Amino acid sequence: MAVIDLEVSSEVVLQSNRNGHYIAPGFINGHPVTFLLDTGATTVSVPERVAKKVGLTPGRAVRVSTANGVVSVYQTQLNTVQLGGIQMQLVEGHINPHMSSDIVLLGMSFMRNLEINQRAGVLVLKLP
Repeated sequence: MAVIDLEVSSEVVLQSNRNGHYIAPGFINGHPVTFLLDTGATTVSVPERVAKKVGLTPGRAVRVSTANGVVSVYQTQLNTVQLGGIQMQLVEGHINPHMSSDIVLLGMSFMRNLEINQRAGVLVLKLP
C-alpha cells in the first residue's frame, strides 16, 4: 500500500489533450518522467528503458492483461512517485519491457488513494 506524504500540496489540476488523455510531468524516485493517467491500469506501469534510467529493480515476473493482450512484466516497488504536489512512497509498480514509448502509465496503485473528479476536460486529483 502506498504511503502518502502530507507535506506537499494536496491537489493537482490537469487539462486533457486533444485526444482526451491526461498527460503530465512527474517524478519516480526523484527522476523526471512523463505520466499518462490510466484509471484502467491496476499499477503504475514503467517502460523498461525508463525503469533502467530511474534505477528500478525487476522482481518476480507476472502476466498481466493490457490493451495489447496478455504480457509478462516484472513487479517492482517505486520508492517515491510524485505528480505535481502530490507525493506517495512505496507505490506498487510493474516494469514493462513491451512498451514502445517512454511514457509511464500512472495507474491505480497511485491514484486509488486520491479523490478524482473530471468535468469538461479538466481532471482534479486531490488527497481526501
